[in-house]
Amino acid sequence: MRCERSEKKQAIMALEESLRRIKDHLDSIDKAREQAIRLSRDVIRLSSQIISSVVSGNKEEARKALEELEFKKAAFYETVRHHGELLYSGITNNTLSEYVEAKIVSKLVIEERIPGQDELEVPPVPYLQGLGDSIGELRRIVLEKVRANRLEDAWRILEIMEEVFARLYIINYPDPLVPGFRHKIDVARRLIDDTKVMLIDLTSRRDLEKALESIVRRGCGEHQQ
Repeated sequence: MRCERSEKKQAIMALEESLRRIKDHLDSIDKAREQAIRLSRDVIRLSSQIISSVVSGNKEEARKALEELEFKKAAFYETVRHHGELLYSGITNNTLSEYVEAKIVSKLVIEERIPGQDELEVPPVPYLQGLGDSIGELRRIVLEKVRANRLEDAWRILEIMEEVFARLYIINYPDPLVPGFRHKIDVARRLIDDTKVMLIDLTSRRDLEKALESIVRRGCGEHQQ
């Protein structure tokens, strides 16, 4: 009987020790999660600010915000990377995809290049998500170029959108592996098609106006003679 009580006590003690370790583990994750949420808000806010600055043509403002974004992103990633439950969670994918989107759009406009995954130091999934979302932001820049009557620049950006899309389109994995990616690609296709139709129409109108102006000028010249 005494032996049975001793074994039972040992079993209870082992259970308590196991639960204590689980609690310590979850406490650590919960603390990291709370910090990650705060940093995530900063990363998303700065990313949005950078894209707005780039779209509006304020490159200097974008550069200043990019410096702070790098600091916040590094702090966020350091917080989640030691916890698999957080590293592969929705909050990490969403946060880093916003970061990727801001970096790609700003690098394209300011330096005319697209940074790769290794350069941005992010996992593959948020890189693909951010690259897909960047097509929508590039369309906003196209619209700004159109508003400024810079159709050649608008066409150049459309070509970049098409190049990015062509390379993303061949990446075909199920949604559980790359959440939301195929939907982003479908949206990107529609945006590119709509943008191309718009630019073709505007370019045709501009060319027609130039042709008419040329005819009018020739007519006026002949009349004066």
